[in-house]
Amino acid sequence: MAKRLFIDLNKCDACEKCAVHCAYFYRPRMTDHGILGLRELATFVLICRRCEEPSCVAACKFDALERQADGILKRHNMRCVSCKCCSHACPFGTIYLDTLSFYDVKCDFCALPGGDKIPCAIDCAKQAVEFREVEESPKDGIFLVGERLAVRAPRWNKKDV
Repeated sequence: MAKRLFIDLNKCDACEKCAVHCAYFYRPRMTDHGILGLRELATFVLICRRCEEPSCVAACKFDALERQADGILKRHNMRCVSCKCCSHACPFGTIYLDTLSFYDVKCDFCALPGGDKIPCAIDCAKQAVEFREVEESPKDGIFLVGERLAVRAPRWNKKDV
């Protein structure tokens, strides 16, 4: 079983503002952090409804959102001005306002020496972020998002009627 960064989105969403320390290699003293980028990624992969005609994409005047061939949304941060029109246009409320910052930091999963001491996992008061051994378990609502991230979230699946 591999060690991964594990985020429980339900616990994470309960915080008003994320206050964990981040050791992002390229900007070590930043006040924003990679957790928001991971939450956005997990939301787009697991919770987004993957609409055939996404109103969030249509609402973006800056072409910052793109629906990829697999239906997963991608945000182009250099085009995004953080106007949050996409969030307001989403009929399901799955694009969270707090993850749509103009300046986005992509988590580097602590590319620092000593890999087990990941500050966000140590600092998280609600224990929503952990670094531990975890495998995918749909029964428990745990899903892998890439090789280094596991997320507990209510995954949305389209049902054929």
